[in-house]
Amino acid sequence: MRFNKLFISSLLLLMVAISSCQKDESVKDLDTAKPQVAAAVDSTSALNTVNNPDNFLAGKGILKITIQDSTYTFDAATDSVAFINVHSGESKYFGITAINKAHTMSFGISSIGFASANTTSRVAGSQFLFKADDKKPVLQYTLTQFVGQDDSGKISIEKYNNDNLIAKGTFFTFLAKDDKANSPFYRVEGSFELQLK
Repeated sequence: MRFNKLFISSLLLLMVAISSCQKDESVKDLDTAKPQVAAAVDSTSALNTVNNPDNFLAGKGILKITIQDSTYTFDAATDSVAFINVHSGESKYFGITAINKAHTMSFGISSIGFASANTTSRVAGSQFLFKADDKKPVLQYTLTQFVGQDDSGKISIEKYNNDNLIAKGTFFTFLAKDDKANSPFYRVEGSFELQLK
């Protein structure tokens, strides 16, 4: 179970990096961007990961995350936000990855299975990273293993892959600052409405 969470978190970070590179290169044509993403994901064959055509780099839309009475927003018009579907052997995952334009904040959340409209599924992995400035270390929140397997949270997708809309929905999960049994963990809630352009 711990390996799965580590694998999923690593995969999410890889997808954040890929989507970040795509935004930084000011990709104008999303149809042109998809083969580049596919090539980058295919380079992870050592992880036995196969790219899925239902991976989307959002051109417009908002991802909001609330933790400890603070709300953080990723704007797909300027930040890199991607909705991904990944196959790893017999396992299938979907999720959202995001990194802000300044590269000081990134977020990823994933679930087991395929993305589809009107579905709710269990959170399989999540990570939230902040870097306030060069003097402070990176603050990292990760999915805690101490709330119980069935209490890891849910991702609910209301709409999916419909015309220009990539996905719309909500989620909640529980993240902790470290992986110790007595560490406090925090309920994280969020919403997303992502479009191609």
